[in-house]
Amino acid sequence: MPETTAPATELTSQYLAQVTNDLGRNVKEQERIKAEIASLQEQLAAVQHDHTVLVNVQQALGVTEAPAQPAAEDESAVVPSPRQKTGAARGGKRKAQKSTAAPQKAAPKKPVAKPANAAKAAQPTLVELIRRHLLELKEPRSAAEISAALGQAHPERQIADKVVRVTLEGLVAKSQAERTKQGRSVFYTAPKSATAPEAESAPAEAEH
Repeated sequence: MPETTAPATELTSQYLAQVTNDLGRNVKEQERIKAEIASLQEQLAAVQHDHTVLVNVQQALGVTEAPAQPAAEDESAVVPSPRQKTGAARGGKRKAQKSTAAPQKAAPKKPVAKPANAAKAAQPTLVELIRRHLLELKEPRSAAEISAALGQAHPERQIADKVVRVTLEGLVAKSQAERTKQGRSVFYTAPKSATAPEAESAPAEAEH
């Protein structure tokens, strides 16, 4: 009996050593994977944040995704042309039938596109709103103050401070706005060339 128990205890001790080593490796592997997941989540959050900022800047610059509509209309316009050709090969009477049916199908498409374009054109872009606000200002204002004023005037639009700041810098680059620094603060005003005509027109109207 003692001879059989001795190798059994050696086997169990070996198994225990292997299991403990495997457990240690498993725990380390879990920690490594968790760290990688955390870093990937941080990278994903940063990329999503950049995406929202870029979309807001695109909307602020007045860029829309309207070109997709005319492409669909062009495709629909190309479809009836081969049908007319096939009708021409079969007979003259079928040409007349298809020519009369074509304007009836095209008629409802045109009035549907016009109100959508008119609605988009009626809404001023953020660039236009900022230009008007700068012309109304009598003193330089910061980007945060301009963003707050536009947010109060247009509560239906979600105007972010970062987008307003980027738009103001774009106007300064185009000489459509002026930037001044007072210490660490940056203030924006309308260009002098834009305010001068209004000041000259005021006394002219008073004379009349």
